Amino acid sequence: MLPKPKKTKMNPMLMKVILISVALHALAGLVAGFITIANIVIPDDAQFDEAPKVAEEEPPKEVKVKLRPKPPSQENLRKPSIKPLGKIAVSQVAVDLPSMGDSFTISAGFGNFGGGSLLGSSRGNIGMGFSEVNVFGLKTKAERILFVVDVNREMVSDKKGGLNSFRVIKDEITNMVGNLNSGTLFNVLLHDRRDMMLFKPKLVSAGSDTHQELLKWIAPINSNAGRPGLEGNRAANKPELTALSEDPIQGYLSISGQANETGFITQFALEQGVDAIFMITGYHRGFEEMRRVLTPEERKEWEELRSSEAYKAQLAAHDKEVPSMQKRIKAALAKINAERAKKNQPPRVLGRRTGVRGQARELGLKWKNEHPGGSPNPKLSPKQIEDYYKKLVDTLYTTVGRPEPSINVVLFLAGDEEMKPEWEDSLNDYVRSFGGKKRIIRGLNEIKRAQTSAETQN
Repeated sequence: MLPKPKKTKMNPMLMKVILISVALHALAGLVAGFITIANIVIPDDAQFDEAPKVAEEEPPKEVKVKLRPKPPSQENLRKPSIKPLGKIAVSQVAVDLPSMGDSFTISAGFGNFGGGSLLGSSRGNIGMGFSEVNVFGLKTKAERILFVVDVNREMVSDKKGGLNSFRVIKDEITNMVGNLNSGTLFNVLLHDRRDMMLFKPKLVSAGSDTHQELLKWIAPINSNAGRPGLEGNRAANKPELTALSEDPIQGYLSISGQANETGFITQFALEQGVDAIFMITGYHRGFEEMRRVLTPEERKEWEELRSSEAYKAQLAAHDKEVPSMQKRIKAALAKINAERAKKNQPPRVLGRRTGVRGQARELGLKWKNEHPGGSPNPKLSPKQIEDYYKKLVDTLYTTVGRPEPSINVVLFLAGDEEMKPEWEDSLNDYVRSFGGKKRIIRGLNEIKRAQTSAETQN
């Protein structure tokens, strides 16, 4: 039998040495790993200094090269607008253009008047000629503007503030023209019933030169109580209407009567080919009933009436009294003006340009023999008139691709002047039909407070 081999024991000292060696190697490997990661993932401080320098130096060179071709394209855009180069800025275009769609929010009446059509008509146009317009609080934005100012002696009558009130109106118009962009076209139409006078034969570009011309041109108007309106003004004339000459209603507009005069002025203003019309007037009741010519039957009845002995006798007595009434009017007016002179007030202007009957009525003087009455006044209905102006706008604007205009009305009344609800309703229908707005102002103090044009900047 072989003897069993003896078990060999591990030397304790050798075991400790091996364990210590393994631990040291593991620790060294761990430290080396951290150092490697730190070197790869986290760059040293020098790397942070290098990158920003490259980012700051290179981009400006690239931007300068890309911007060089831009000026020619901007130059091309400026040419159609007539606007001075110094007034064009990128920031200005960015602000104005988005707001143009808000210039008209009133829905169209007949013929789709207004309703934002001004902006819609600017296809192919960058709109540099548009200006913000604000006349006695009525605002819009337009490129071709007509200011229509009633200068009839009733506008400077004592009850409306006399000559001082009209001075405010002239300031409002001239200040607004002075604030228009130079690319905006405008004109001013003065009318004394059907006697009219245009500032220029056609629309002109706004600017400092034309503004100064306008100031000189309008300064003499209603500055003298002895020559109110366009009375005696050789430059004034009665223009002829050109559109829809075949329509009987166009002929009716020439018949006497305030409603017919309103219709006549409206058509003449529309024939100027503008985007927006601002009317400042002492009389406006919208599309009220206009006079028409008598039918053969109506004319026969009228001739029989005025041929009667009773009618002729009353008319003769009235005519005989006219000279004495004229003396009474002159004396009453002299007494009034003497009292006004003591208070440093301008002379009183009677509202009636001609007609002793109207002047006597205004001064409260009674006739001993009243007039027997004039010719009958058969009327057209408001619906007939609305249809006529729809046809007119279609002819002048819609069918030829031009923007349909807005008409805005500032009605200037005396403080206690009557304005019946039905008259105001008719005026509201009128401005709504043309996509415009209206404002009623009473007396000198209110018209002074109502001025807004000087606050408007373009």
